[in-house]
Amino acid sequence: MPDTPRPIAVTAMQVPPRAKPSGYPADLVAKIGGREKRTLGDLFGLQNFGVNIVRLPPGAASSLRHAHEKQDEFVYIVEGACTLVTDAGETALSAGMCAGFPAGTWDAHNLVNRGTADCIYLEVGDRTTFERVIYPDDDLDIRPGPDGRSVYYRKDGTPVF
Repeated sequence: MPDTPRPIAVTAMQVPPRAKPSGYPADLVAKIGGREKRTLGDLFGLQNFGVNIVRLPPGAASSLRHAHEKQDEFVYIVEGACTLVTDAGETALSAGMCAGFPAGTWDAHNLVNRGTADCIYLEVGDRTTFERVIYPDDDLDIRPGPDGRSVYYRKDGTPVF
């Protein structure tokens, strides 16, 4: 039984945004702009997969362009529009569209809001531990630490934190 009571249902956009905008190193956080992530899966105590609702204001990005070794990801555009950037190029996404990113393909991706209105999207991913994440456009790499938690490294192998 959980120590704190969990809600049965909520209005997603009324959940407060995550206090820390990103786990990225300070020199890279500005690249995501004013992204606001609301961690819905954590609110309900979900352990096998994460669910977030994200607001991307104009000029913001979902993340640094990245690819996961073991984690699948899925996004569904709820409102507005954005551009999906992958190794294959760019794809315009609008409300009602979705995209999925299978683990291990190494097809780096992110969403960028190049429009004039907010883009709201739902993201779903599993919580696989002991995985690697690559960032081909930035001096960053994630590798599993001895406890399975993500450890950020520079591409030369220097730990970030």
